[in-house]
Amino acid sequence: MTVLLDTNVVLDILLNRKPWYKEAALIFSLSKHRFIKSYLSASSITDVFYLAQKERGKPYAKDSLKSILKVISPATVTERDIFKALELDWEDFEDSVQYIIGESVAVDYIVTRNTNDFSLSKIKALTPKQFLDAIADIENN
Repeated sequence: MTVLLDTNVVLDILLNRKPWYKEAALIFSLSKHRFIKSYLSASSITDVFYLAQKERGKPYAKDSLKSILKVISPATVTERDIFKALELDWEDFEDSVQYIIGESVAVDYIVTRNTNDFSLSKIKALTPKQFLDAIADIENN
């Protein structure tokens, strides 16, 4: 199973944001132990670095991102992806880019705390809790 992690989920891990940290960390653990394959778009990586640096400083942002990227694979954003996202004309351009990247790496789910932002997505968007519940259901069947 493959997922694209939205920026907010990765920030929940890096910045230990309550109350979301625990579920995000569980998803990270599933990736680390190779139960799932997780991606983070290259465009999100710059946002994560910027926000982590702003809150915790540059050394923390660099070290944390290096650790995260040992487990979560970066997904390239190409010129073609940007133009495809522009064609979608979604309310939030960043979300349209996330969706196009999810399509390009053929993810099963987009994991985000803002599922409403992906209401037009053909890829199912789940909150971290919904995703963990879905994994538990698969394991129990």
